[in-house]
Amino acid sequence: MMRRFILIVTLVVGSSACALSLRNPDIADLQRHPGRYQDRTVSVSGVVTSSWGVPLVPFRFYKVDDGTGEVTVLSQSSRMPAKGEHVRVKGRVQDVAVLGGRPVGLHIREEDLYVKR
Repeated sequence: MMRRFILIVTLVVGSSACALSLRNPDIADLQRHPGRYQDRTVSVSGVVTSSWGVPLVPFRFYKVDDGTGEVTVLSQSSRMPAKGEHVRVKGRVQDVAVLGGRPVGLHIREEDLYVKR
């Protein structure tokens, strides 16, 4: 009876850990395996390395670096994080096109932004 309980607890904990790792990948993993995350919601944390926008266009862009790589974030929010801020971004992984089986323009479409203080 005790063995079954331990086995079930181990399976539940292992499954939860796998699910969390798929939702919170590092940026290098996003870049190495973009198909695994395509159109899935993920969270990444890091430092904003640059940000820019075009006047009268509702889109803004910024880059986040987590130490393993850098990814562009597309935002429709009026809140634009400044260079050097530590952020956690939740959003959908997308690309602009696929050429020769390789994604072009890999980015995260922001759904939620948390600026760490």
